[in-house]
Amino acid sequence: MKKQYMQQGLYAAVFTAAAVQAQAVAPVDFSNLVEQVSPGVVSVNVVKKLSQDELMQQQVPEILKRFFGNQIIIPQQQLPQEKTAFGSAFFISKDGYLLTNHHVVEDASKVTIVLNDRREIDAKVVGSDERTDVALLKVTGSGYPDLKTGNVGQLKVGEPVLAIGSPFGFDYSASAGIVSAKMRNMTGESSVPFIQTDVALNPGNSGGPLFNQRGEVVGVNSRIFSGTGGYMGLSFSIPIDVAMDVADQLKKYGKVTRAYLGVGLQDIDRNLAESYKLSKPEGSLITEVKAGSPAAKAGFKQGDVILKFNGSAISRTSELMNYLTRAVPGQSIQLEVLRDDSRRNISATLTTAPDDTPAKADAEQPKSKGPVLGVAIRDLNANELRQLDIKGGVLIQDVRLGGIASRARIIPGDVITQMNSKSVGSSKDFIATVAELKKNTVARVTILREGQPMIVGMRIEE
Repeated sequence: MKKQYMQQGLYAAVFTAAAVQAQAVAPVDFSNLVEQVSPGVVSVNVVKKLSQDELMQQQVPEILKRFFGNQIIIPQQQLPQEKTAFGSAFFISKDGYLLTNHHVVEDASKVTIVLNDRREIDAKVVGSDERTDVALLKVTGSGYPDLKTGNVGQLKVGEPVLAIGSPFGFDYSASAGIVSAKMRNMTGESSVPFIQTDVALNPGNSGGPLFNQRGEVVGVNSRIFSGTGGYMGLSFSIPIDVAMDVADQLKKYGKVTRAYLGVGLQDIDRNLAESYKLSKPEGSLITEVKAGSPAAKAGFKQGDVILKFNGSAISRTSELMNYLTRAVPGQSIQLEVLRDDSRRNISATLTTAPDDTPAKADAEQPKSKGPVLGVAIRDLNANELRQLDIKGGVLIQDVRLGGIASRARIIPGDVITQMNSKSVGSSKDFIATVAELKKNTVARVTILREGQPMIVGMRIEE
């Protein structure tokens, strides 16, 4: 009998453990939530005018383009002048204001929303902001099912989230996942601290809402990271507080006014932390100081490491950018910086950000004394210098896999302008500077990548 009870106890324990495990892996049931919030989500149908380049691409045979380029004249009545696109949006007020993405309605000649009861309503683009990828739409009428917004600050990594949108034009598709990361910056961008999730997003989901488990909107689905054009496990959403700030300005002024410091920034990695004698990678590294900017007037320098913003510690660039994004023109700020192995506080007064368009970078190293970096270089031509608005530099044409430069994540197309605070204006300068590099040190290399300044730590081990 005792043996029987022991067996029953064992079975009970096994069943209990199995139940716990099943509960742990069971997916979150969002069915009630989907039913509740779906009326506030709409599909967006957009008609856009084709650019001249797109017209040529569609209509001109390759053989003609090969010989005549864009000089061919085709009667305009033979060419379709418009194309259609689609996306998603959601109501933020009962009187007909909706949020979507800038890239959904960019260059639109007509915008129509489709409600979940199949009604179609023409929408007006109140305003659109390219840098944050946020656009504000308005439809006539009232009593629309507006959605509640949540607190992004309380959102946790690992928390379940839900997206509703129109992937590939399929209306009201729901997909779920978890928050993978917060405060994620994309390469070459600094305006938005994205929420990263593993929610399946595809073309057409853009502009739709990201919900927490309480049915509150915490993000605007914006983009995916993909090598195929389809979902590959990395999706990014604009935090709803950032989107709502932009929407408020678009509603009031038709445009967005930002505070401006005038610096280029990047994260500190292990090599740079060692170079700056930091105990761990922390802070935000200034890679560029714009001439005439508040940063230049305050005395900031390229190579300064910002460690605190108004007394709050900065562990990475996305945190600093979030503070700057929420600041207003005219605000005075105090930054603690590391320079020449000592810390100092510098105050600056932010101004209104100018409308800036980042420059686009264009894409053989002679043998030299010193370490072999494993790169092929060439001098920049006059047109490239003019495009990048620099006086000199060398273009990385090729990088040997496994070499010193490769390990520092230098890639073809990078333009080196400085090394260890010495200007690199030509191949000759590059060779002379490399010759001075010493083994078992970390060199600071200033580069331009797709027009954006960066500083990388290059460990010299050969």
